Amino acid sequence: MNDTPRAAPRTFDTYEDVPGMRPCIKKPVIVHARRIDQPFRVRSLEGDFKLGKPGDVLMRGIDGELYICDADIFARTYDWTA
Repeated sequence: MNDTPRAAPRTFDTYEDVPGMRPCIKKPVIVHARRIDQPFRVRSLEGDFKLGKPGDVLMRGIDGELYICDADIFARTYDWTA
């Protein structure tokens, strides 16, 4: 058994200015999505349910998992391709 104490993990505040951050761009990855016009829920990877509001978007991630994207965030982040 190793009794060497571990350092506590570093905590960053939500809007902290972190030195050394560099600009980058998200890779173009095609995901599949569908706008849902009624309340809905998705069983998350953690096993609990996440609730979607009418107008939110149900998406399939790159590993096949379903998740909910808020309609406003979807509009700022994605464009429909077809």
